[in-house]
Amino acid sequence: MKVCVVGAGAIGGYIGALLARSGVEVSLIARGPHLAAIQARGLKLLMGGETIHVHPRATAEAAELGPQDFVVIALKAHSVPPMVERLVPLLGPETAIVMAVNGLPWWYFYRLSGPYENRRVRSVDPDGRQWDRFGPARAIGSVLYQACEIAGPGVIRHIAGDRIPLGEPDGSRSARCQRLAEAFIAAGIKAPIRPHIRNDIWVKLWGNLSFNPVSTLTQATMETIARDPGTRAVVRAMMNEAQAVGEKLGVSFPISVDDRIKAGEEVGAHRTSMLQDMLAGRPLEVDALVGAVRELGALVAVPTPTIDTVHALVVRRAREAGLYPA
Repeated sequence: MKVCVVGAGAIGGYIGALLARSGVEVSLIARGPHLAAIQARGLKLLMGGETIHVHPRATAEAAELGPQDFVVIALKAHSVPPMVERLVPLLGPETAIVMAVNGLPWWYFYRLSGPYENRRVRSVDPDGRQWDRFGPARAIGSVLYQACEIAGPGVIRHIAGDRIPLGEPDGSRSARCQRLAEAFIAAGIKAPIRPHIRNDIWVKLWGNLSFNPVSTLTQATMETIARDPGTRAVVRAMMNEAQAVGEKLGVSFPISVDDRIKAGEEVGAHRTSMLQDMLAGRPLEVDALVGAVRELGALVAVPTPTIDTVHALVVRRAREAGLYPA
């Protein structure tokens, strides 16, 4: 099995290191000092008191690698469209693409029965480049439950989480999905195949949609946001609005809003990825995490007043910092 991980940062490095240790032929696409370190010394994953040290092939150019069986894209959502053309050389006739990306996926409406089937999500694929060049038939859904960080060039630290649910957009238990799940499981990643992967996507999106922008505006950790009555009320209102949007699209939420907030609180004194990006001066994932829910709310005529307000505030904050397009 040949697997290319595009974006060998915190999550991508974690996935790549575990797959490489288990014997999968892994290649990594990275850049800068991180790439140089991996090329020179290999990739290290610090996890549970153990150091996993592997030496996968690493490059900045997909064209050097050729067609893969699976391409795992572990970039920020806004970073994917500009990369599409550079990634096309990785695609053979049967190559599947796993979007290991937070937020609503660009393929969301592919093979979703109902009035919106095959509709495109402009917030995450503004010019349709991913839909047209990758093709939604390649997509396998996934949800990330890991917390990881780059501890230094070529070094990833795993903080929590060991589960990446997978699922086909049409809910089938395909041979390719089973093959990928088996590879993940052999690598030490829990990878249940979910018949309704969009339900899982929304449960994760609940947290990203709310905790991420609120943390960016307040610089508070997840447990602080959940315990403070004011910020907890904002998060709860955002989740309620998102649930109304999701249910209008046929999503079933297996847990309550309060249980989802509790799960966020239990992560502890953790800074969300959006806050980490803000503090590091990196562009923010506002569109995939917040803008996409607003887009779908407008589509199904469900008001999202709290989401709209927080979106406006975090966009303004990001623009003032030069981290969101003017």
